[in-house]
Amino acid sequence: MEDQRKLTVEELSQFDGKDGRPSYVAYKGKVYDVSDSYQWIDGEHFGEHMAGKDLTQQMTSAPHGEDVMDGMKIVGVLLPS
Repeated sequence: MEDQRKLTVEELSQFDGKDGRPSYVAYKGKVYDVSDSYQWIDGEHFGEHMAGKDLTQQMTSAPHGEDVMDGMKIVGVLLPS
């Protein structure tokens, strides 16, 4: 993890999946690349969640478990605000 990218919340927000940018989301301090997921189109997850955000709180009410993150590539860590 030490060689992984360290992102602030502001830096994470730049990875919103718009205009060809990658789609990154944070969960429990890890930053995941969801760009290739068919469930994240243009940085949106079913019109309810947006890339470039920390989804830790939102995942508590998700209809799925955190195991959905297992298939996503970890690209960094989110620095505390």
